[in-house]
Amino acid sequence: MNQTVAIVTGGGSGIGLAITEKFVQHNITTVIVGRDPEKLHQAKQKLGSLCVPIVADLSDLEAIPSLVKQVITQFGHIDILVNNAGINMKKDFIEVTNEDFLKVIQTNLVAVFALTREVVKAMLPNKKGSIINISSMAAQYGIPKVIAYSASKTAIEGMTRAMATELSPQGIRINCIAPGFIATDMTSKAFNADAERKNKAMGRTPMGVMGTPGDIGDAALFLATESSRYITGVVLPVDGGNSIGF
Repeated sequence: MNQTVAIVTGGGSGIGLAITEKFVQHNITTVIVGRDPEKLHQAKQKLGSLCVPIVADLSDLEAIPSLVKQVITQFGHIDILVNNAGINMKKDFIEVTNEDFLKVIQTNLVAVFALTREVVKAMLPNKKGSIINISSMAAQYGIPKVIAYSASKTAIEGMTRAMATELSPQGIRINCIAPGFIATDMTSKAFNADAERKNKAMGRTPMGVMGTPGDIGDAALFLATESSRYITGVVLPVDGGNSIGF
């Protein structure tokens, strides 16, 4: 039995780390890609030999093909890709510069496209693969002060559907997870500084609580494996009902 190999971008912390943890628990060799060597090292210490860190900045598009080549050289194939790495920027609409906008689009959208393209090239000969994109509530409804982020995540959902239609006939499934409000260091900081935003978020979440990174990990494991073999092109909100709440 061939060892299953996954790549998780932004795998060193938060949601990416939780996804990696679920994969490793299910005996999936998981390459975690990130910019912070220390975070990646800590993840490896925690998760053991099935967790393989590679330090890379995905916004450097020219370096992506050699990154994928490195994984193929080491493991022979790639079965799963989780596009989790992303950046956000909170600014009033009229304050966002062209450079600001492009920086978010480059990391959250163009890098996802470029990495996925290279991974798909490696998956096609094997006629199988599962790709999971990570969207956001910012693609489900309008959130102020995150214009570039909203644009990038809405585009990710459109790209998921287009890729699924084109690639599923060749055995590659593409799906997307739209996390709701998940308790990570990043959200805790944002919410603790802004009680009104926190009350608003929880007020429209029917389950009334924040999710955990592990909730996203469980959804990713489902979409990555044979359990979801007849599912492609979906955007799965994992949000306690936030996207349908009032």
